[in-house]
Amino acid sequence: MSGRRRLLASLLGLAALLAARSAALADPILEVGPGNVSVQAEKLEVDVGGGTAILTGAVSLSKGDLSVKCPRIDLRYDNTPHVTWAKGSGGVAADIRGVHAEAPEVEVDLARQTLQLRGGVRLTRGQGWVEANRATIDLATAKVTAHEVKGSVPVPKSP
Repeated sequence: MSGRRRLLASLLGLAALLAARSAALADPILEVGPGNVSVQAEKLEVDVGGGTAILTGAVSLSKGDLSVKCPRIDLRYDNTPHVTWAKGSGGVAADIRGVHAEAPEVEVDLARQTLQLRGGVRLTRGQGWVEANRATIDLATAKVTAHEVKGSVPVPKSP
C-alpha cells in the first residue's frame, strides 16, 4: 500500500474512531441546551454593558461532556445571561468524551455548536493521534474536519 493510501486509511480510521460512539447512538457530543457553563479562574473581569467577561489564571470551563483548561478565556453572553461564545488562549487542553485536544487557541460557539482549534492542533483518542494546522468539531454530530493533517491510527494485526 502506498504512503498516501496508508495515510488516507489511517485518517479515515481515526475519524471513525472519533465519531463511532455518537454516530452509532446519534447522541450529540455535547448537550448545549439548558444548564450552566461552570467556570473557575483566579481573576474575573466583567463588562456588564458589553456582555463580555475575561477569566485569567488557571481557567477551566465545563459544560456537559466538554472540559476546557487554559490560562485565559474570553466569554460573550446575552441579556439572560447565557454564555453564547468562549475563546480560550495561551495553550489550551480540551476533553470531549474520550477525545483529548491540545492547541494554542480554541473557540467554542454554543449557538452553532462548534469547537474550533487553531494554531497547531493535536487530537488523541486511545493510541490514535492526528496533528493538524486547525480542526473544527461539530458538537452535535461529532464530525471532525481537520486541515494540513498527519497522524497515526493503530490497526489490529492480521492473524
